Amino acid sequence: SSSLLFSIQHQMAVFAPQIIFSPTIFILLIITPMSKAILDAFYYDQTCPQAESIISETVRNASIHDPKVPARILRMFFHDCFIRGCDASVLLDSTPRNKAEKDGPPNISLRSFYVIDDAKAKLEMTCPRTVSCADIIAIAARDVVAMSGGPYWNVLKGRKDGRVSKGSETINLPAPSFNVTQLIQSFSRRGLGLKDMVALSGGHTLGFSHCSSFQSRLRNFSMVNDIDPGMNIEFAENLKKKCPKPNKDRNAGEFLDSTSSTFDNDYYKRVIAGKGVFGSDQALYGDYRTRWIVESFAKDQSLFFREFAASMLKLGSVGVIFEDGEVRKKCRVVN
Repeated sequence: SSSLLFSIQHQMAVFAPQIIFSPTIFILLIITPMSKAILDAFYYDQTCPQAESIISETVRNASIHDPKVPARILRMFFHDCFIRGCDASVLLDSTPRNKAEKDGPPNISLRSFYVIDDAKAKLEMTCPRTVSCADIIAIAARDVVAMSGGPYWNVLKGRKDGRVSKGSETINLPAPSFNVTQLIQSFSRRGLGLKDMVALSGGHTLGFSHCSSFQSRLRNFSMVNDIDPGMNIEFAENLKKKCPKPNKDRNAGEFLDSTSSTFDNDYYKRVIAGKGVFGSDQALYGDYRTRWIVESFAKDQSLFFREFAASMLKLGSVGVIFEDGEVRKKCRVVN
């Protein structure tokens, strides 16, 4: 079964993680953008040495029971860091007076918050009020990548949790319909460059999308083209069958690459073949500024792994809170 296959894959990945030491780690220890204090790979060594093993065991068990967990955790990390920085604001529940990020339109499809809750509950029993929810998401995101056959990196830690979460701010997440100029603007606001943008888009090697995120590419695309001209015709016809109009199946959609539970460079090969699911995926190959990076990652998986790990470290230090935050006791509510 797929969960057995996933279990076998992740056991292989766990016993032989591809450890990547990047010069970026050392650069980041010295200069953390947009933050006063410094993140540290050894932050919990004295106060909660078991933190990372507790988190990875929780994530591993959840992934065996539900193979969708890795893609969901990775997406959760992106969506957290892109709004207000990596402060676990995406985990806060809405209240009668405030609609939180998780209930903003792009985040309604975020799932698997229970995995973070489980890890937090175990950490609170072992080392109370020590490990922030923001650090849990960052560590869990690394774990799901390594578990799925991707790179392993040392997560920098020491983030505090924010107290603010506004659903209206999710409008600032990059949309699946963005062109390269829009993507560059969105990523550069977070201190992320062209290579980071293409590498992090490779996170789409894990996961699935519902029809609503790409169906505008399949019919009445423009005055001139019915189908997005960047798409492989056969692929587009296949997607049309999966996403009929009107569509009664709310779960209909498409995997974002053909090995959707394995972290690899297949995503880039598919984009080159005109089989990127999102308009924003296909745009990376259609624009001269990013095409060469897509081609280099499609050719060299180990290069992609190194760049992905470096970009995840960079993303993980966006808008980090230190003094002004807290360590939540429960990730869904402020203290």
